Amino acid sequence: MVVAVEYITKEESDGVQAAKHGVTGILAVQGAFAEHAAVLDRLGAPWRLLRAAEDFDGSIDRVILPGGESTTQGKLLRSTGLFEPIAAHIAAGKPVFGTCAGMILLARRLDNDPNVYFGALDAVVRRNAYGRQLGSFAATADFGASGDPDRIEGFPLVFIRGPYVVSVGPEATVETEVDGHPVALRQGGIIATAFHPELTDDTRLHELFLSL
Repeated sequence: MVVAVEYITKEESDGVQAAKHGVTGILAVQGAFAEHAAVLDRLGAPWRLLRAAEDFDGSIDRVILPGGESTTQGKLLRSTGLFEPIAAHIAAGKPVFGTCAGMILLARRLDNDPNVYFGALDAVVRRNAYGRQLGSFAATADFGASGDPDRIEGFPLVFIRGPYVVSVGPEATVETEVDGHPVALRQGGIIATAFHPELTDDTRLHELFLSL
């Protein structure tokens, strides 16, 4: 997926200023936030980039935590004042979609890093476990259990230094596996993936998130 140049400077979707609710806030302190914005535009879903605490207003009813560098994002979440409103959003059970670094930010514990960020997802995750960026890979797998009404078949998976799920606690469910290993989890309003759905032309996982 190639993102149009306009997303370098675009801060929100058209007409979002009039929205009183239903806006997706996309964490935009670092990482692949523009790609998520482009997918939401394709789906006609209003969005706003979250760069500072004042961007998180009452219209935000779901949040995307994009891929990128989790340590940098974690530091900037604190310095921008965004950590507290996003943590409260997650604690309230509202929808959040974490991709790659977003999964790391959501995890209960990291097994190769002492930092814990939101600590909401019942899983232990290892940072950068799939190797260097040049060693990244693509695959195809299903999302969701057989018979699940939300099941997505044949979804393209793009991994770029993705996190490795070391273990999954009882509160979370495994939604996708590659070679028998979990790469997508779900827990209440949380969807977390080790891969980058925003880097494909398949919008079905974003559509599922918007339906929560």
